[in-house]
Amino acid sequence: MTRPPSITVIDDDASFRAATDSLLRARGYTVHAFESAGDFLSSPVLDETSCVITDVKMPSINGLELQSRLRSQGRTVPIIFITAFPEESARARALRDGALCFLAKTPDACTLLKYVEAALALRPAAGR
Repeated sequence: MTRPPSITVIDDDASFRAATDSLLRARGYTVHAFESAGDFLSSPVLDETSCVITDVKMPSINGLELQSRLRSQGRTVPIIFITAFPEESARARALRDGALCFLAKTPDACTLLKYVEAALALRPAAGR
């Protein structure tokens, strides 16, 4: 039996994490939610993640720095940015560095699921 894709949600907003977790689990995905990028980077989930949904502005390691760290490790996992502060400079950098999309918080469920499906279509295997 095939395991469902593993989606990682990283956001310091607990209510957003919970809502996104619930939406994705209802669609049959395995979901791992983290309050910080540092927690994700030090977790065993790193190698099984098929898609990352992350906030931009977070304490310590922000979403753009997370993207940079993943890319410097050779990880090409698709990244979906969702932010309450859709600054053009952050958007441009995220997309230039390979993000799948840059959405304003809180996207409707259909939009988010469309991008998750697009991200999963890009992934030949989890993690790298």
